Amino acid sequence: MLFFISGKQINYNTFTREEIFSVMSVHTEQYQNITAALQKTNTTLVAVSKTKPVEDMLALYQLGQRDFGENYVQELVEKETLLPKDIRWHFIGHLQSNKVKYIAPFVHLIHGVDSFNLLKEINKQAVKNNRTIDCLLQIHIAQEETKFGLDEKELHALLSSPDLAALKNIRIIGLMGMASFSNDSTMVRNEFKYLKQLFNRLSTIGFQPSILSMGMSADYTIAVEEGSTMVRIGSLLFGERNYHH
Repeated sequence: MLFFISGKQINYNTFTREEIFSVMSVHTEQYQNITAALQKTNTTLVAVSKTKPVEDMLALYQLGQRDFGENYVQELVEKETLLPKDIRWHFIGHLQSNKVKYIAPFVHLIHGVDSFNLLKEINKQAVKNNRTIDCLLQIHIAQEETKFGLDEKELHALLSSPDLAALKNIRIIGLMGMASFSNDSTMVRNEFKYLKQLFNRLSTIGFQPSILSMGMSADYTIAVEEGSTMVRIGSLLFGERNYHH
C-alpha cells in the first residue's frame, strides 16, 4: 500500500521509522508512558483516531498499537481499506442501524449498542457475513442528557428479553460508558464506580462479561483505578500535524 507523505511516495511495508516519524505528529513518549502504565493493570488501549490521517495512525502502528477506535462509519470503512489487516477496529460512536452493514465484515468490537433493535441489525449483518460480532452495551452514567446509553432498568430489560437468545451471531461481552465532562473528579469517580457495579452484576444473571470500556483522555486514570479494562484515548496520543515542505 502506497502513501504520499510530504510529496514523497512511501510503502508502509518498507518505510523507515525515521521517514514516517519525521512528518507525523504523534506523542511517542507519551504513548509509551501510557501503554507501560496500562500494561500493569492489563488494560487495553484503544487509540481514538477519528479525523486523524492514516499516516499518523501508521506511526502508532509502528510503535505496536493495534486497537484503533473510530466514530464515523464512512471514515472507518475508508481507513480499513488502506491500513494493515491486523488492526483491530473498534466502532466507538453512535451507530445507526442502516450503517451496520458497512462495518459488519470486519469490525472487531462495537462499543455503543444502546437498543435491542440495533442488536438485531448487527446480528442480521453478522449472519450475512458468516461471523459473530462482539458488542458492548452502552450505559448512560453521565449527568449530561446529551450522552447516549441505557439506564439500569433498560439494561436489565434488554438482557432478560426472551428474544435475545435468538441472536446467535452477536456476543455481548461487556459494558461501555462515558462519564460527565467535568473537573469534579469525585463525581466522575462515582459514575465509574456505578458502571463497575453494573458490570459485576452481569455475572449474577448468567452473563460472563470480559470488557468494561470506560475512560478517555481526561479521566482514564480514574477509570482504571475503578476497574476499567479498556480505555479510549485520542488527544493525548495525537498532536497537530507537522508537515515539512
